[in-house]
Amino acid sequence: MNTSWDNEKLTIELEGRIDSGNAAAVENEISEVLKDKEPSDLILDAEKLDYISSAGLRIILRLRKKYPGLRIINVKSDVFEILDMTGFTEMMTVEKAYRRVSIEGCEEIGRGANGSLYRIDKDNVVKIYNNADALADIQHEREVARLALILGIPTAISYDVVKVGNSYGSVFELLNARSFSNILSTEPEKLDWCVDQYVEMLKRIHSTEVPEGKLPDMKETVISWATFMQDYLPEESGKKLLALVEAVPHDNHMIHGDYHTKNLELQDDEVLLIDMDTLAVGHPIFELGSMFNAYRGFFELDHDAILSFQKFSYELAEQFWYKTLAKYLGTEDKEVIRSVEDKARIIGYTRLIRRSIRRGGLEDEARKAEIDHWTKELIELLDRTDTLLFENDLEKADRNHELDIEAIEENLGEVMAFIDEQLETVGCSMKSQMQIDIAAEEIFVNICKYAYHPEKGRAVVRVGVTDEPVQVKITFIDHGKPYDPLLKDDPDVTLSAEEREIGGLGIFMVKQTMDAVEYEYKDGSNILTLVKNI
Repeated sequence: MNTSWDNEKLTIELEGRIDSGNAAAVENEISEVLKDKEPSDLILDAEKLDYISSAGLRIILRLRKKYPGLRIINVKSDVFEILDMTGFTEMMTVEKAYRRVSIEGCEEIGRGANGSLYRIDKDNVVKIYNNADALADIQHEREVARLALILGIPTAISYDVVKVGNSYGSVFELLNARSFSNILSTEPEKLDWCVDQYVEMLKRIHSTEVPEGKLPDMKETVISWATFMQDYLPEESGKKLLALVEAVPHDNHMIHGDYHTKNLELQDDEVLLIDMDTLAVGHPIFELGSMFNAYRGFFELDHDAILSFQKFSYELAEQFWYKTLAKYLGTEDKEVIRSVEDKARIIGYTRLIRRSIRRGGLEDEARKAEIDHWTKELIELLDRTDTLLFENDLEKADRNHELDIEAIEENLGEVMAFIDEQLETVGCSMKSQMQIDIAAEEIFVNICKYAYHPEKGRAVVRVGVTDEPVQVKITFIDHGKPYDPLLKDDPDVTLSAEEREIGGLGIFMVKQTMDAVEYEYKDGSNILTLVKNI
């Protein structure tokens, strides 16, 4: 019986058959192995186990009682059926055996933060994870890829899990797909086409709102990077870096987290996003920081190094990065582009310095020179940067549907004219428009009267339209006193006029005429949204 002991994790290999004829001997052998050990993690490796009877199951049951975290791994189909039928798969972790795949001689077509992608045949690729114990990572990536697909992001979802050497891999069907890195390296004349497709997908990602709590918040991750940097920057620079990151507002829109040309595949005429394990939510500046690293940051002192990663030259990478920024921002203004690039460099250098230090970079002369270069650049950028925020053309488009106005009743006419103008563009019926107008007037007047009393303040009115189903969403935002009008009890409309309490009819009418009314208090703001199906 082979065993392996690693960091209080004990793995015992089971072989052949375990039945009533040899169960006692097998149990004695296991007891001998465990006699002088107290593993915190006990694993039974069933890769070579062909059969198990009820006598063998009783051994496992007794082990399970003594070691509640017992796991059985690499279980063949026939043995798994027995364990499943007898309920063992419900009382403990039982992992099926995975088919083995070799990547010897296979083309590497992508490399991300957590693994590398290889083409194993013309139809399929396999992602090999850097973490040898990657089953939890694989499960996470599958879940977030499904979420992205549901939210409208075209991606490939793993259909199989395999063993590759001592690690695990996810298998994806990518029929004759080519990465954008491959296209750029072999057909550089397609640079502008690649930029257009690349930015179109980027905007699609960044305009996708993710339900609260479904993906990690990238802001929290970047705060941890900035906190780490406090020991490696001058005190004032370190404080400013952390303050800049903390000032970035929470954002529930999707970011990829490792968005570069190796992670975009062209399959037939469809562009697919891959390597989804870094998916998160957050402000686009965090995305642009990692993008800067992929095209410039990593390779500023060694331009040739990009050839082994992206497969194209540093000069082409610089062109691609600049054109991408210009297209994404919707401007050719060099000063605007440079300003946003500087903000991205702050995030990028912070990540690079932390990553290199944690990997022993300060002990290596060449890598220390990189850290010194990045640190010098970061300090200079921090000296001249007051915010990480910027406006892209997605936000410009949003502003066309947004009114920022002083919350006073004299401005009600301007608010209603703004809303009606937006409703006319979507073919809203007269009845629906009247109901929306009544509800909107009620909400805006309430903000004017109560949100800032006795002071004055501003309100934002935002009009949005969704396609499926076709809905109008009108959102009112103020920074006044926290107040949820939906908590107020509905008036009893069966009572006579003499019996009713004064007030409450306005918000009741709003709730009755709208298909939904939603309220939240976030980042110091009251946010109330009216939803009307049209």
